[in-house]
Amino acid sequence: MNRYEGRRALITGAGSGIGQATALRVLVEGGSVVAADISEQGLADTAQNAGTDRLSTLVLDVSDEESVKDVVAEAVSALGGLDVLVNAAGILRSAHSHEMPLADFTEILSVNLVGTFLVIREAIPALLEGNSPAVVNFSSTSAAFAHPYMAAYAASKGGIQSMTHALAAEYAKRGIRFTSVQPGSISSGMTDGSGASRSSVGPGLPEDADMSLFAKLSPAIGDGFADPGTVASVVAMLASEDGEFITGTEIRIDGGTHF
Repeated sequence: MNRYEGRRALITGAGSGIGQATALRVLVEGGSVVAADISEQGLADTAQNAGTDRLSTLVLDVSDEESVKDVVAEAVSALGGLDVLVNAAGILRSAHSHEMPLADFTEILSVNLVGTFLVIREAIPALLEGNSPAVVNFSSTSAAFAHPYMAAYAASKGGIQSMTHALAAEYAKRGIRFTSVQPGSISSGMTDGSGASRSSVGPGLPEDADMSLFAKLSPAIGDGFADPGTVASVVAMLASEDGEFITGTEIRIDGGTHF
C-alpha cells in the first residue's frame, strides 16, 4: 500500500514512541519524511530503523519560536513543499495539583499546546500550496476523561482538541484538513518513562498516588497497553486520501478504556 507515494510529511516528536512509529509508517507507504525531535539520539534511532534516503532529521524544540521558524522552513525546503503535518511532540508530567510548580505547569502548556500552535502557524503557508494537505494533532483521552494527577497535561490536550476544531473550520474552504487523535493505553516512552527525549517524558506519578483512582483506566480489549503502531496506522489513514472526508474531529484509540 503506497498511499504516501509523492507525499511530503513533517512529523514532530519523531524520535521515539508514537511519533517515531508514525514516521516509519509513512515511509513504508512511500512518503518522504522530515522527522523532527528535540533529541538527536532519538532521531538517530529513527533513521537507523528507517533505512531509507526518503527520511531527513532535524533537531527541534517546539516550545522555542525561533527553533520552530527555522526548522519548519528547513523542512519545507528539504521536502520541496509540504502535504502532511503530524504534531506528535509532547510531554507528560504528573503531580498532586496543589504541589505542582507553576514552571512545570507552564512548560507542559508551552510544549504541548503552544508548541503545536507554533508548528502549525509556520507550516500553513506551505500546506496551502500542498497536495491534499492534512494536519493531524495529538490530543489524548485525558482531554475528555479524568486522569488523576495530570491536570496540566489534560488542559494542554483539551486545548489542542479545541484548537483543531477551530482550525478545521477556518481552513476548510482553503483545502487543509485538521483532525486529532486521542491515544490512551499505548505503550511508549511517554507512558512508561523510558523515552529518549523531552518529547516523551514519562508520567512520574507521585509516590503516594492513590492507584484505585486508575481502576477504570484499563483497556477492554487486548492484553494490556497497545503498540505505538496501533496509533500510527490511524494517523496514516487520517492524513491520506482515505481520510479525505474527515476534518474537524478526533478519533479515540484506547482499546475501549473509555466506553
